[in-house]
Amino acid sequence: MTQHSNSSVQANWRYLLPICLVATLGGLLFGFDTGVISGAIEPLTHRFQLSDFMKGWSSGCVLIGCAAGVLLVGPISDRFGRRVAMFLAAAMFLASAIGTALPNDITTFIVFRIIGGLGIGIASISTPMYIAEITPAHIRGRMVAVNQIAIVGGIALTSFLNYLIAKSGDQVWLIDSGWRWMFGMGILPAVLFAVLLVPIPESPRWLIEKAREDEAKRILEKVAGSEFALVEFASIKTSLSQEQGTWAELFSGKLRLPLTIGVLLAILQQVTGINVFMYFGATIFKTMSASTGVDAGLLQQFIINGAGVLFTLIAIATVDQWGRKPLMLIGASGMGVSLVAMGVMAQTLANPAAASSWMLFFIVFYIACFGLSVGPVTWVILSEIFPTAVRGRALGLATFFLWTADYAVTQTFPMMDAKGSWFVAHFNHAFPFYVYAVFCAALVGVVWRLVPETKGRSLEEIERSWSTKS
Repeated sequence: MTQHSNSSVQANWRYLLPICLVATLGGLLFGFDTGVISGAIEPLTHRFQLSDFMKGWSSGCVLIGCAAGVLLVGPISDRFGRRVAMFLAAAMFLASAIGTALPNDITTFIVFRIIGGLGIGIASISTPMYIAEITPAHIRGRMVAVNQIAIVGGIALTSFLNYLIAKSGDQVWLIDSGWRWMFGMGILPAVLFAVLLVPIPESPRWLIEKAREDEAKRILEKVAGSEFALVEFASIKTSLSQEQGTWAELFSGKLRLPLTIGVLLAILQQVTGINVFMYFGATIFKTMSASTGVDAGLLQQFIINGAGVLFTLIAIATVDQWGRKPLMLIGASGMGVSLVAMGVMAQTLANPAAASSWMLFFIVFYIACFGLSVGPVTWVILSEIFPTAVRGRALGLATFFLWTADYAVTQTFPMMDAKGSWFVAHFNHAFPFYVYAVFCAALVGVVWRLVPETKGRSLEEIERSWSTKS
């Protein structure tokens, strides 16, 4: 079948850019709900007199909601459409923002926190999937990666606003009601997301699957002109005619390789340790604060989140030029080197605070490598490698493993880093860094051996390539 060349496709940015920016509000809310707990957990602990277990559960329960959300979103988005899934995420974000800002007991808080997790799980799939399905191949990587900017931007903005709220009153006020304002900040963007979703179009690939072909043709013409629409429509129709869109098809032999790649990338994105710095970074930076004299909250805000945003911007600028594989290989290798260096310092130095500047350098380098590659590019690859008819289910399954791996890292890091543990006795707080470095090496191997380069290829071309490898 004749394919349109990248050079001949002229994307209609005036049409596409507003649509994609609206969709990425789901990513912003994803970042907000992920990051808000870091500033609120201490006053929340004092307000409800939480035990260590309940403190951990109050933080980690959101991941249970995430895992459930990604299993729900596949069937919902495949049956009712990508826009409906994003609407559902917006509704859950709104319910969570209100419910976590107003409770008088911790049980109510946790219920609404899990609802927020459902919203994160749904948004983490529906947003990149929608963007991938509505954008031409030659700009798809950049536009999906913009969603990662929205996520890290949401985390950065939330951290900064948390910091301002914490500085707006004394400790008594913060424990009594200040933390409520942190969660309540999510109401406005959730409402804005829901309202702005109303005028945006549905995914043309989903419309064709549902025999709403005239609507799909009109959208494709607006995306990049009539010639693009004609070729893309025919290509999508051909692909869909060979698909069933069932769980049985997803687990069939012909999709075994993309499903294996998707699950491995999802797990390895998390077990390389990124959320140790996101969830437990305050402890690391408090130690550094003692030796540098800089406020720990400001350090965490500008170092972790600033580096994440900056290097994700670089990823957006390069992912469609350099390709997915080079970025992943460079980034994962850099993360592994950083983790080994941090481990060596943690294990060999009697006074780690004395080397805080070097530790800070390697943390920034690690975050930069993640932001350049593993953070955004994993989502780009996941949004590209599955056939249209099963994309929702496949992304849901892969992302379920992602959130499960996130929970495993969150649960095991304190155990590996606890004073008096075997790990600390033998490795002096270095053991977790070595473990995550090993997983970085595994990620390099998976990308090198299994992941195909998808730069510049249509979703249908990628789909057809699996049949030649099965």
